[in-house]
Amino acid sequence: MATLTLPKHSLPSLLPSQTPRTPFSQSLSFVSKSSQSQFFGLTFSFSSNLPIPSSTPAKTSIVAKVNKGQVPPSFTLKDQDGKTVSLSKFKGKPVVVYFYPADETPGCTKQACAFRDSYEKFKKAGAEVVGISGDDTSSHKAFAKKYKLPYTLLSDEGNKVRKEWGVPSDLFGTLPGRQTYVLDKKGEVQLVYNNQFQPEKHIDETLKLLQSL
Repeated sequence: MATLTLPKHSLPSLLPSQTPRTPFSQSLSFVSKSSQSQFFGLTFSFSSNLPIPSSTPAKTSIVAKVNKGQVPPSFTLKDQDGKTVSLSKFKGKPVVVYFYPADETPGCTKQACAFRDSYEKFKKAGAEVVGISGDDTSSHKAFAKKYKLPYTLLSDEGNKVRKEWGVPSDLFGTLPGRQTYVLDKKGEVQLVYNNQFQPEKHIDETLKLLQSL
């Protein structure tokens, strides 16, 4: 008489599954601590006809915190000579504060020299010019000396002031933004101008406003 031998533990697989079906054919499995994902130790698998979310966090743009008509946060930073300079020092006169990516880059050099070449026009309008980047004081000193820059460069190492003022980044967040502010005698912002790829336009726009104040 023939007998049927079933593999050990195979019988339950012939019975109807007691596990309720979940929508979207999702399956969950726990993983070890060493391979935990951002989903707190759970990995998710989906049927092929469903979109799989990207694990790369989406980049978000920074919304400017300082707008026209506002008084921006004060700051105290070191200039190219290592001296401490506060924003309050310029109160009582217009001041142009321009944030730029870095010393010695082509666009920033062009912008710095354009401010230098028009510096007498800014003085005639009674305004001071202040450039700010994340470079240290020695970098600023060399940059100012090389191009004979007659105005103040401030070192915002760690980009603290840039973040407090809400200067947006460019190129999907990979490059510090190029943004210029014009403050009036009371310290209120009268112009916010952003243009990464036409650095000379910052000079044109700021002078146009200063001459109208």
